[in-house]
Amino acid sequence: MPWLCKKIFKLMILLAFTGFLPISSAQDLRLAVASNFANTAKELVRHFSEQTGHRVSISTASTGKFYAQISQGAPFDVLLAADRLTPERLVKDDLAIEASLYDYARGRLMFVSMRSDSSASAEQVLRQAEFKKLAIANPELAPYGKAALQTLTHLGMAQRVGRQLVMAENIGQAAQFVLSGNADAGFLPQALVVEATSTQKKLSGAWLVPEQWHTPIIQTAVLLKRGSHNPVAQAFLTYLKSDEARRLISSHGYD
Repeated sequence: MPWLCKKIFKLMILLAFTGFLPISSAQDLRLAVASNFANTAKELVRHFSEQTGHRVSISTASTGKFYAQISQGAPFDVLLAADRLTPERLVKDDLAIEASLYDYARGRLMFVSMRSDSSASAEQVLRQAEFKKLAIANPELAPYGKAALQTLTHLGMAQRVGRQLVMAENIGQAAQFVLSGNADAGFLPQALVVEATSTQKKLSGAWLVPEQWHTPIIQTAVLLKRGSHNPVAQAFLTYLKSDEARRLISSHGYD
């Protein structure tokens, strides 16, 4: 019944152009998100999708790993990095749109202790190196790991605690090491500490590292060249600047 097939095909074309049938995957958004921002991004995406009906897929990894993947042609539309340097490098590499650079959050670094047998404050535990294993994210790939290493260097402890370091691939894995008890201390984003305490995770102590001890953690979003013709990508970046999005980001522990 070729006449029926032709009618069905014409109906599909009509539906596509009237908006009832997606004409291509261009109406979806592929979002690359730094590990520390994963939970916040999921909530942002939920609100964005509820309001617009657009589908968003989220991939999480360290910012440095995303840089390598995007440089090799990974099909992402937008990057939410944990620093500003990486998005700027992508712009210089002609892989991202300079005009789209947007500082969406300012992160803070915390030292977390899981030593329930110590009466010392978290700051004292750090200064006295009262831990067996100290988890940090790989400073070559993760901005929070870089800030952690800068903090240890500031305190003159980088060499002294070298054997106690547990190097995680990204900050999400570092948090898993600490919160599971596989490491009895670690440097984590304030946002992940806020999330952990809200889910009744028991932390023996947490201390906010002075920001002047490390490079400020400015988290920047950028529209990638692959997403420059995707209206959903541009719509999401506009939503990211909204009052609603900024309130949500702030509620998760970001400045």
